[in-house]
Amino acid sequence: MEINDSRCPFCRSIEENAAHLFLHCSKILPIWWESMSWVNILSAFLQNPRQHFSQHVTAVADGIRANRWRCWWLAFTWSIWLLRNKIIFSNDTFNGNKLMEDAIFLLWTWLRNFEKDFVIHYNHWSSNLRDAFVY
Repeated sequence: MEINDSRCPFCRSIEENAAHLFLHCSKILPIWWESMSWVNILSAFLQNPRQHFSQHVTAVADGIRANRWRCWWLAFTWSIWLLRNKIIFSNDTFNGNKLMEDAIFLLWTWLRNFEKDFVIHYNHWSSNLRDAFVY
């Protein structure tokens, strides 16, 4: 499929590439910073998604907290990709709150299915995200 505009579908100001789309876009970066605050991570953003994933999966101690952070990373990047495609192929618009809600719901769904003792109701869990990563 031919796409005529190679600019980032979110900010519309820089040519799209994986590092910009998933990490450095001015619309995406604040959401990363917010989510990193849930697990008290303070670090620089590496330049490409593979390095970013490697850095952040080792930044949190082992156990449930680390597993949830890895799942968050995957849920958020997947949600970014889905929104990108909706904008390009269905003329959707960028909505950071909706992106965050979609990623949070996806993470909750995965955790509900992967963690045997995960029984927290979505409304309680999603309104207490900092607590969701404390274990």
